[in-house]
Amino acid sequence: MNLKNHFLIAMPDLAGDYFANTLTYICEHNEDGAMGLVVNRPSDVSILELLAQLNLAADKQWLDKPLLLGGPVSRERGFVLHGPHEASAHSARVTDEVYLSSALEILSDIAQGHGPNEVLIALGYAGWQGGQLEDEIARNVWLTTEANTDILFAAEFEKRLDLAAGLLGVDMRSLLAGAGHG
Repeated sequence: MNLKNHFLIAMPDLAGDYFANTLTYICEHNEDGAMGLVVNRPSDVSILELLAQLNLAADKQWLDKPLLLGGPVSRERGFVLHGPHEASAHSARVTDEVYLSSALEILSDIAQGHGPNEVLIALGYAGWQGGQLEDEIARNVWLTTEANTDILFAAEFEKRLDLAAGLLGVDMRSLLAGAGHG
């Protein structure tokens, strides 16, 4: 099972947990574990504010774009999930359409207006040890589906979870705690 470039859809059993009502994008998954970013939990801090804190002058368009709360691990670190960009030398390829970076250079490109068109910036990430994510899926903690870049980059944050579940034909409001796939 390789869940790289998949969404994890939190099941109702996670109520009260950090991951309650979250949609997580898996950036890496192998025998050593998995790494992903929660992509539907905006913070109260804008990308413009982050860029200003880093002394990077940026266009006001970033004032309306929030930083995401990417996960409970390394909350002080920033991660940039982005679409194709010619200067992706500082980014790891997830797919041909999605790249991941934690390099200051990508933030500088964004601030200067010649960064990628599709951008999510998150503080922190979600991580699993080898076998842990597979075990959680077997226990019906998550539904999984192949990721969709329209949901990832363009959908409103509050609609992302339902849209991803819809890829599976699932209505999240109809799920009960304890339900899932087996």
